[in-house]
Amino acid sequence: MNRQTWLRLVTLVSILTLLVSACSTPAPTAAPTVAPTEATEDEVDTPAETEEVEETEEPAETEEPAAPGAPVPTIEVLSETQAADPVEFEMTRLLVENMKKLGIDAVHNPMPWLQQADLVWFERENWQMTSWRMVGRPERMDPDEFVVNLFHSSTAESGYNFVGYINEAYDELAMAQRAITDPEARREVIYDAQQMIAEDVPYVYVAHPKLPYAFRSDIWDASTIVDAQGIGIINYWTWTEATPLTDQTDLIINTSEDVQAINPFYISGSADSRVTEILWDRLMRVGADGLTVPWAAESVVWEDELNVVVTLREGMTWHDGEAVDTDDVIFSFETPASGEAPMYAPFVSKIATIEKIDDLSVKFTLAEPWVAFETASLAKINLVPEHVWAPIVEELLGTDDNLESYQEETPIGSGPYAFVAWKASEEVVLEAYADYFSPPQASRWIRRIIPNVESALGQLKTGEINFLADWTGDATILADAAEADPNIEMVATTELGFRFYAMNLRLEPFDDVAFRKAIAHTVPVDAIIANIFKGYAEPADSYVSAAIDYWHNPDLPKYPYDIEGARALLEDAGYSWDADGMLLMPAE
Repeated sequence: MNRQTWLRLVTLVSILTLLVSACSTPAPTAAPTVAPTEATEDEVDTPAETEEVEETEEPAETEEPAAPGAPVPTIEVLSETQAADPVEFEMTRLLVENMKKLGIDAVHNPMPWLQQADLVWFERENWQMTSWRMVGRPERMDPDEFVVNLFHSSTAESGYNFVGYINEAYDELAMAQRAITDPEARREVIYDAQQMIAEDVPYVYVAHPKLPYAFRSDIWDASTIVDAQGIGIINYWTWTEATPLTDQTDLIINTSEDVQAINPFYISGSADSRVTEILWDRLMRVGADGLTVPWAAESVVWEDELNVVVTLREGMTWHDGEAVDTDDVIFSFETPASGEAPMYAPFVSKIATIEKIDDLSVKFTLAEPWVAFETASLAKINLVPEHVWAPIVEELLGTDDNLESYQEETPIGSGPYAFVAWKASEEVVLEAYADYFSPPQASRWIRRIIPNVESALGQLKTGEINFLADWTGDATILADAAEADPNIEMVATTELGFRFYAMNLRLEPFDDVAFRKAIAHTVPVDAIIANIFKGYAEPADSYVSAAIDYWHNPDLPKYPYDIEGARALLEDAGYSWDADGMLLMPAE
């Protein structure tokens, strides 16, 4: 089925599910409210009265460029709905109110995640500004993925550079850091890349959340729950090592986001990636300490700075029983370079050749030294069965679709869990693969889509789920629940990922850096962390988290909350205001 058609069908189901959930289970106690603090009245307003189910407006159509001196166009800011992500909803409400203080006709448009993602990813000219989050993943412990994938111009058309940031100087820095083998010299280039982005402001950074997760300690042995650096307890090692204490052996977890795709060639969001990383295997994995370890590969041997010999474990099989061999490895790494999987192309772009040595060994030859090769490529690329995907590639050649648009009826991988079922807007069910070389301790891994966070917590308390893997509500509510119930254990970890606002640089007035800087000054980060995150977050100023302080540039420009400063920036850039206080475009 065509991917966009699938997404739109699933979106309709998601909206209906959200309506039913919101009507049947109230969520006011999970929605963060802005409590009185030392923040000024300008920084944080009292939350507006909001219905449990928000009406989702149709996204505004792209307008013609505004004439010089004309009013700044109405700006629509997208977010998830209050029931699904109360933190994001409330942050966005505050941002929109503060944008109005600049004389901007700003509108908040909350919508289900699938609809938001569909619009931002597939209609890149038809949105203006959106809330977004990048999740922490093990392979992101090295900054290479964010440095290249988020802002390199080659990923603007169909990759993660959905804001359309084009800067040749940045492209040079992003590529240069890959070839520098001296860590300190590489760090200086990554510092420069962060500095450039901080000055150009394609993102307005908000926070690195302290991820609050919880699990039933009467069902799972707490000593086998793995808290990975910068990731938290929701990770590959927990899913494979969590050991049951009773005859309840199913890992039952929640997500507020619907699953968009189960596709090894498509990076489609947090909920999907949790499925992908355990259904398909990888040559290497990033351990809980942030270091790479051979995984599907028995060994990874560097002959020199360009040549790497990888040897597979013997006896591995795909979930359909076929043997895993080096032909599959070569296909898995060559396919993204073919243009059929553009989101994965940056992770193989430095590979010059892949040579088959025998059925278990291959040699990767790099075009130039790439210090992040193990983390950003060997631990990133999903191993896929050539006998399944080669005919699909052939079928799609000459069409407008690529592998990202394809959905297998029964996904086949070689990871620790095998596919059982996927019911849109309900659940994904995987089962432990008995023939895996390191089989999971759990019998099944079940991810239930529960849009309402209060409902998810209620199900954790009753045991209907036993892992709270997605909590977007007030962290203090979860902490109180854990304190009140000795069978619920909460763990909070500062994340590599971050919350931010993305601005579409293809459109006016976001093509003006002065305007983007002014918007950055309207976000009351300190008040948001204190009152909405309830202290469970750290301020963000870069795509490199301070949690990995070796790579984080500590001297980046800051954009503190300052409405008057924002107005001064706009005035200096030629903007003005009409008699009603509405912001006007610069006159020529």
